[in-house]
Amino acid sequence: MSLKTLFSLGGVVMWPLLALSLLAIALILERLNFWLRVMKHQTTIVREVLHLYQDNPSLAFLKLEKNSNLPIARIFLAALELEGPTPEEFRLALESAAQAELPILKRFNTVFETVISVSPLLGLLGTILGLIEAFAGLGIGDIGGSRTAGVTGGISEALISTVAGLCVAIFTLLFANTFRGLYRRQLALIQEYGGKLELIYRRYYERVKGGWQNSTTN
Repeated sequence: MSLKTLFSLGGVVMWPLLALSLLAIALILERLNFWLRVMKHQTTIVREVLHLYQDNPSLAFLKLEKNSNLPIARIFLAALELEGPTPEEFRLALESAAQAELPILKRFNTVFETVISVSPLLGLLGTILGLIEAFAGLGIGDIGGSRTAGVTGGISEALISTVAGLCVAIFTLLFANTFRGLYRRQLALIQEYGGKLELIYRRYYERVKGGWQNSTTN
């Protein structure tokens, strides 16, 4: 049986299921592109920036500007753009920038959850409508008669929509869970690298402050 035939037998709910599946595929491709870019470049760039910042903060800043398409680079830039902040101000800038990046990291999560929830329900609705149609022309006296075979065929056709709805939901769920895992990993990396940058800045701030106090005393 061809896909076209299955689609026609599934009933009217196959159209919204098709729309949901196309939407899910488009958003999955966008998220895959986003996470692949982050995973490919981010770790190397952040390590280079942390190394450069200890010796030449201006070069580290330029490196971050060139890679401002990465979430953690934008977070670091928000703190490094401040002029002479205290360690507490530096930490608050990192935390605020990290919070601002969360919607980007979690983008489309609500849409994925909607597709996962709605698709099986649409499939079930299609099955119920198909069963109603299959039994509509069956009278009490026809049970066990020649029309029973037709009803059996109608039931099998009605189940097509349920299968389609479950397939869309399962497919979307697999990728949605993968993206949730990448999101949690990204949060851990932001905390780790943000803490390292804050520690480097604290040492730099104390060194500069100590040198300024010594020069004032002399």
